[in-house]
Amino acid sequence: MSVKFLRNVTNVKEFMIIGFPGLPPEYYGIVSFVLLLVFISILFGNVFILAVIICERTLHKPTYIIFLNLAMTDLFFGIVTLPKIIARYWWNDMMCSFGVCFAQMYFVHSLGAIQSLILLMMALDRFVAVCFPFKYPVLFTNKNISICCGLCWFLTFIRMLGLVLHALTLPYCDLNTIMQCYCDHISITKLGCGDDVAFVKWVAFANAMVTLLVPLTFIIISYVSIFMAVVKMSASGRDYKFLSTCAPQLFITCLYYMPRCTVYLTDILGIKFSLDARIIITMLYSTHPLNPVTTRKFRDVTFTLEKPLLK
Repeated sequence: MSVKFLRNVTNVKEFMIIGFPGLPPEYYGIVSFVLLLVFISILFGNVFILAVIICERTLHKPTYIIFLNLAMTDLFFGIVTLPKIIARYWWNDMMCSFGVCFAQMYFVHSLGAIQSLILLMMALDRFVAVCFPFKYPVLFTNKNISICCGLCWFLTFIRMLGLVLHALTLPYCDLNTIMQCYCDHISITKLGCGDDVAFVKWVAFANAMVTLLVPLTFIIISYVSIFMAVVKMSASGRDYKFLSTCAPQLFITCLYYMPRCTVYLTDILGIKFSLDARIIITMLYSTHPLNPVTTRKFRDVTFTLEKPLLK
């Protein structure tokens, strides 16, 4: 499709962010205040984690490099998504330019995919530490983990650029209302017109399933292996602390994957459920400030377990 044709057909200059469609106006102030508190929690919580890990030399270890990258994805995701929806309810600022909306979509999906890979690395870190403790210092060095995390960011940003450019090949005729709290691929491509809309959606769905299910498969295998290894150990209190180490990681992994898979599968399979429920599910996995809790729990256990294991 030529650029000239796109310019002739694409009439949309701005998108309208609706947020929560069924929310009465009298609750706008309360919702904006709650979202502001969530944003502040994400901002200060993750900045605190980054500062502690960077400044505390004893935390310059592979495990905490992974947590540092996880905190960065949470921080950037909150910065990309929450200010606009807060402005929508605080100042009734509903309009978002065409280019800004696509830029938001790009960063939303890029950061989500990066977080999926970081969660995979977090699971592999515990898997090797528990099942192959003598190989852990060789495989999980600061340099190796830094390179892997860097590749997660770099390659994902390149891959998601193709997803956004593919969505840009669609003409956007007249519809510009996004029934969502921010611009994402599903909400934007629903507004496209032409014969290629279904194909663009299927390509995005295949990309999403690879992004979600491939890491999830390895994560499940890792935690099952950890559980089986711990069960085979002697029944000491120290052994079962590994399960408490993995518990918050499993919780954040479930909170990440289950709502995302639900949203993508229901959309592509045409399963109907409440629009407000879909938006709430999306906001649940988009704005959860869990890193401070997870990091504190992991830090408490790691200091007592890491050294005895790796002797």
